[in-house]
Amino acid sequence: MRRTLSVGLRCLLAGSICSLLLGASWAADDSNKSDITKRIDASAKVLNEIMATPDKAIPDKVMSKAKCLAVIPSMVKIAIGFGGNHGKGVATCRTANGWSAPAPITITGGSWGLQLGGQAVDLVMVVMNQEGMDHLLASKFKLGADASAAAGPIGRDAGADTDIKMRSEVLTYSRARGLFAGVDLSGAALTQDKDETRLLYGKFVPFADILHGGVEPTASSEPFLAAVRKYSAQSKESSKNQQNSGTLSASK
Repeated sequence: MRRTLSVGLRCLLAGSICSLLLGASWAADDSNKSDITKRIDASAKVLNEIMATPDKAIPDKVMSKAKCLAVIPSMVKIAIGFGGNHGKGVATCRTANGWSAPAPITITGGSWGLQLGGQAVDLVMVVMNQEGMDHLLASKFKLGADASAAAGPIGRDAGADTDIKMRSEVLTYSRARGLFAGVDLSGAALTQDKDETRLLYGKFVPFADILHGGVEPTASSEPFLAAVRKYSAQSKESSKNQQNSGTLSASK
């Protein structure tokens, strides 16, 4: 923005040539803003597509207890021959008034299993408890070091291993070209994307302030938040129905 204002002042002196520079500067700003908007839309699409496959979806029990969700669409490998990934996405956490506005994030590090090859990976991380949420709110933490992480159980009605895995602070879900596959995120660092935070909200806002519900969501955030609300509410209703069914069975 400072660059844009500076160019604007010079335009008062230089006429039409500077007008072209001003237009180019605004175009760059618009391009940056559209990037974060596209990333939010892509995150919503990833969540919708994963939850639309019942036998591979995040279990209702996991979604109903989730403290926070982070989605990184198209995480890519940044080196050949050894581990190293990089991706950008958004995170949101439950608050007293519903899910928070999304906070832009980056994830760097970790290593992929051989089954993923060199394909881009869509990644969803579900923070399951207060300890994991505290690590996320710190705006920078390493999976496996600061917070325990495990590949999450799959299937909307997954049962047997769900309770065991839900003890992890973070459950991870990944897929490449529509196929679900394992990904080792040990050592991967998740941090706030400060530049895109400024672009999304017009100023820098601390990670914890966003995820505690301290800012209003932008209109561009609605597709992502709508998907999160849909599946977390849907999961709570499913869990409630299962509990009622179990109670009725026991009474018989």
